[in-house]
Amino acid sequence: MNRRPVIAKALVLGLLALFFLNGCSLLEFFLGEKEEKSPQGIMADGIKDLEAGRYKSAVEAFQNIKDRYPYSKYALIAELKMAEALYLQKEYDLAYEAYDEFEKLHPKNKDIPYVIYQKGMCHFRQMRSMDREQGHTRSAQQEFERLVRRFPRDDYANRARRNIRKCLIFLAEYELYVGHYYYKRGYYQAALGRYFYIIENYPDMGQYHEAMEYISKCQEKLAKERAKEEKKEERAATAAESS
Repeated sequence: MNRRPVIAKALVLGLLALFFLNGCSLLEFFLGEKEEKSPQGIMADGIKDLEAGRYKSAVEAFQNIKDRYPYSKYALIAELKMAEALYLQKEYDLAYEAYDEFEKLHPKNKDIPYVIYQKGMCHFRQMRSMDREQGHTRSAQQEFERLVRRFPRDDYANRARRNIRKCLIFLAEYELYVGHYYYKRGYYQAALGRYFYIIENYPDMGQYHEAMEYISKCQEKLAKERAKEEKKEERAATAAESS
């Protein structure tokens, strides 16, 4: 009895079972390429990665949809989800660019209040300590204020209002820090300008009384410096007359 056909049949069945167990298709095996996923399938993978904290893979999936299926209904979702994945990955500058692009391309989209809020948050998350320049703080404040102006009754506008106050406190603390820096080094006029700026622009942020105290101190120091200068001038004038 010839056993070769039986063995060959068993080998074929074994190979088929191996392919299906590994999630492969015969087409993929023989053609050497994977079957192309639908935008719906790629979106499902991206959201799964996003929820699992695999943000880099999620970004790749959403970018894949944007590149391969730019006119599908999933492309719009992918734009927003990619920005979200970048934000959660703490790639705040890239996330800001993605949100900004979405706003420019879809200015009337229902998610624009959220998008503007997230643009503010991209800066808010990068706010630095009071002894550093506050560029991100000012940019965050501007985005939040823009949101409040455009969508004053939106839920995200309410969140933005709370963050605006935090930004203002940060900025006031920064001005106070710089004022103290100048005061300790004897630059009383420069310090005075900072303290007056706090009084005029951040009167309700908690630094008012301290700023007023140092305004008085600066004025006393400046008065003493002027008195010294006047005495020097008097002495010089007296010396000139006697000569």
